[in-house]
Amino acid sequence: MASQSSAPQSIHDFTVKDSKGNDVNLGIYKGKVLLIVNVASQCGLTNSNYTELTKLYEKYKDQGLEILAFPCNQFGSQEPGSNEQIQEFACTRFKAEYPIFDKIEVNGSNAAPIYKYLKSAKGGLFGDSIKWNFSKFLIDKEGHVVDRYAPTTSPLSIEKDIKKLLEKA
Repeated sequence: MASQSSAPQSIHDFTVKDSKGNDVNLGIYKGKVLLIVNVASQCGLTNSNYTELTKLYEKYKDQGLEILAFPCNQFGSQEPGSNEQIQEFACTRFKAEYPIFDKIEVNGSNAAPIYKYLKSAKGGLFGDSIKWNFSKFLIDKEGHVVDRYAPTTSPLSIEKDIKKLLEKA
């Protein structure tokens, strides 16, 4: 029987690329609560989501919240820019101080491994695939997927769930 040791046990087992193409081992986030979001610059949900993500981050970053944003152009081609343009947009327009990673695919055969893991850990209401920009995954301090939220779920509406995880020892 094949050993299961190669299968990721938590989000901390992944290495992803940052917006400059450098490897980032997500193990650096052990002990933090994570909100992982697939973002886009030209979506109808962009303003409200980026604004609220920034508010959440400002309020809870010192208590152990990290927001990991993964740009994706798979939904209505609403993230056409380069990594540099995306970074500038999020940081200038929305004062995003949280990390924005390399543009990825979240669905299909080229989906990033981290998203394959997220989707298998928490399937959606209508199947596992990500339906649109700003789908959100909440991760506990041990790196386990706790919940998944629809693109239309406002980041501030999940504040109570984030607080609960931050308060857990």
